[in-house]
Amino acid sequence: MGKDIRVGRFMANPNEEVVVFIIGMRINKWWAIHKWLPVAKAMPGMIRELYANKKYGFLSLESTMNLRTIVSVQYWSSVEQLQAYAKEPLHAKAWKNFNKRCRNNSAVGVFHETYIVSPRKYESVYVNMPIFGLGNAIGSNSVTKRHHSAAQRLKHEETT
Repeated sequence: MGKDIRVGRFMANPNEEVVVFIIGMRINKWWAIHKWLPVAKAMPGMIRELYANKKYGFLSLESTMNLRTIVSVQYWSSVEQLQAYAKEPLHAKAWKNFNKRCRNNSAVGVFHETYIVSPRKYESVYVNMPIFGLGNAIGSNSVTKRHHSAAQRLKHEETT
């Protein structure tokens, strides 16, 4: 699928503060394509802009979709940078268009959740996976004996 599989066990670097931002949309009425398609089409341009401009503090994302819902789990350097991006022209225009077309109808819904994650307050493990998620956003290391269990990874202060 375009990503090389890293054989073995890896974990995200445990010494970084990161902001996890989950954003998405839900199609409530499939037949109202004129309502939800513009919402869906707004996101790719913003994602391209974020990857092209490191100044925004955007690190990476993972996206998924099911029959009705598109979800993007994004990783950011700081909540301040995330909030500043919300005021950038491309995002501000998309939000204005959403409010104009969709806010008061039930054809499409949008959501987001923001989590500020402190160093050593998270753990992760990736087994035989491509670089993924938090490990992709902030880097990853091989799991050693000192990091074998989730409890050990949460307690350990070094990445060696």
